[in-house]
Amino acid sequence: MRYINKNDLLIVARNSGMIMIGIGILCLIPIIVDLIYLEFNFIGYLIPAAISIAAGFICIKALDNYSTNKIRLKHGMIISSIAWLWASIICGLVMLLVTNLGFVDSVFESMSALTGSGITMYRNVEILPQSILFFRSLQQWVGGLGVVVMIIGVLTRPGTASAKLYESEAREERIKPSIKATLKQTIKIYLIYTVAGIILYLLAGMPVFDSICNTFSIISTGGMGIKNANIGFYQNDVIYFITIVLMILGATSFLVHYKVIKTRGKSLIHDLQFKVMISLIAISTIVLYFVSNIVPIELLFTVVSAVTTTGATVQGYEVMSTWPSFVLIVLMALMTIGGSSGSTVGALKLMRVITFFKGVYKHIREIMSPEGRVIPLRISGQKIPEKAVAQSGNYITLYMLCIGFTWALFCLYGHDPFKSLFDTMSIQGNVGLELGEIVFSLETPLKVISIFNMWTGRLEIYPVLITLRAIFEIFKR
Repeated sequence: MRYINKNDLLIVARNSGMIMIGIGILCLIPIIVDLIYLEFNFIGYLIPAAISIAAGFICIKALDNYSTNKIRLKHGMIISSIAWLWASIICGLVMLLVTNLGFVDSVFESMSALTGSGITMYRNVEILPQSILFFRSLQQWVGGLGVVVMIIGVLTRPGTASAKLYESEAREERIKPSIKATLKQTIKIYLIYTVAGIILYLLAGMPVFDSICNTFSIISTGGMGIKNANIGFYQNDVIYFITIVLMILGATSFLVHYKVIKTRGKSLIHDLQFKVMISLIAISTIVLYFVSNIVPIELLFTVVSAVTTTGATVQGYEVMSTWPSFVLIVLMALMTIGGSSGSTVGALKLMRVITFFKGVYKHIREIMSPEGRVIPLRISGQKIPEKAVAQSGNYITLYMLCIGFTWALFCLYGHDPFKSLFDTMSIQGNVGLELGEIVFSLETPLKVISIFNMWTGRLEIYPVLITLRAIFEIFKR
């Protein structure tokens, strides 16, 4: 049975047009920085921007008859998958043209920035043009909310298409009844925290350019720094604490942020995901403090960076790789769990993990209870359908399969098994903490599979699988 026909493809192409235009506009913004610093690399931004904008206009104008066709969730997921890949290629062309980085490395760099993975292919980021450093940070900031979510929030009209595209990026929380209103409030909250982060960094003594780029990187839980030593470059405990606060804010649901003022902070205190995240941070930090000799502030920073999937560091991978194995295993667990649903984080996300374990506990109680007894599944007083448990279990299985496949390939190429597992978990969860296996000298096939991991990790696998199935439909007889 064929699930994708020509009409579906035309709907996808038509509704991808506005997103392509948005990606093109994204490539034009760094030209401002390029001109301020008199770097004169603007041609490297103009060409990819022109390609994306032109392609977008062609899709819109040539396929205008399909703009009113009913868009389904499968269309939204394919559009979302293509949008992230298209954004990585177009933004990668900028890296290629401006810094002469290889094509695969350039796409890796952009995918890493957009998905908030934060691992770089540049050997020395401090020699890069300021406009490129800003561009990498901007990609993280846009990618934190989601490329598609950000573009439909700014450029598109309300309607069914907006709703399906919103769902396609694994988002369900609604601050307002309509998707358009929800997106406006989300972006407003995001902007407020961004401005606050910049001001706090400035007050802590960080230069203006650094404050902007680092805030973009941290509030989006991206973690890709503008210094080789990342946040550790500044050697400032105040900056470390500001960064910790921003990482936690970025990993907290936007719905909770929205309710904070109305509930006088009670929404934060009563939110299950927030409480679990803070508990994980506190317990992990205390336990690891007693089993290692790591400086407390560095340990706390790294634990927060892991669970919020930010990947910002105060110590490089050379130092981290010497830490006790137990510490690294705990960090791997935190990187896999991640922060709150409805935030900017990657990984499995807390609500999915909580639902899964609640389901396991419910099953145990059912076996032990008298025959015929019905045990409801509740989280924070709300009844959760059985389907949610199954969906959580299915996704966790797929997630682990992706990690296992990539890890096996790293081992096949002769990489250290433990370090490879750590780095594989990091890229699949869009984290960015690393032990030095994913670097410029990495074999090209492993770079390609790493790009795939970051892509699937950010979109939560299913949209990519649906897109691959659609491609299979196109080419099969």
